[in-house]
Amino acid sequence: MQTPLRSKTSDENLIKTGTTTVGVIYRDGVIIGTESQATAGFFVASKQAQKLFKINDYTAATISGGVADCQYVVNQARALANLRKIETGTVASVKYVANSVRNLLYQGRSFFLALMIVGGYSETKDKGVLYGVDLLGTLFKEEKFLSFGSGSPYALGLLESEWKPNLTENQANKLVKKAINAARERDAGSGYEIQLVKITKEGFDPIEGYHEGN
Repeated sequence: MQTPLRSKTSDENLIKTGTTTVGVIYRDGVIIGTESQATAGFFVASKQAQKLFKINDYTAATISGGVADCQYVVNQARALANLRKIETGTVASVKYVANSVRNLLYQGRSFFLALMIVGGYSETKDKGVLYGVDLLGTLFKEEKFLSFGSGSPYALGLLESEWKPNLTENQANKLVKKAINAARERDAGSGYEIQLVKITKEGFDPIEGYHEGN
């Protein structure tokens, strides 16, 4: 999936940016990852861009699209998840967070340029879950894996051929990294460090390249 991404300039021209985000369901939960390059056209704007965010103890989100738009949606999703916890006394579910993101993007459709993976561990279903949300607010659930961004065609090709049921954590970890590396090799919009986390019944757990400030 090739995703045209934008950033506003003073004359409102559109420029392309790129990324690769990946989510994989495995035996004990989900592993979610991305790389850390942010681009503006042919210019590498950042080598340490934050693209992977903790929403709560059982949910994470990746971003691809306009950075400001995505950051706004992430902050709103976090706030809504916190309010849900205050109201109910329990952690907001992955599905609740995904629906919150969908509502935000639907209400701002054609205004927010954001494609997001929302994934985590469902305590009610006792397994990892993955949702994708596009810039029009379309929500869809995936049972195996998901990838967004300009590098996603390369990542998805590898995931299609190598994903299998009941992956171990080590196998899933290697698969996500291999998919991101495939994109970094061929997609000019993807590069530099990998950011990787896992989410299981034990909660959110950084694996590589993730910092709590994200």
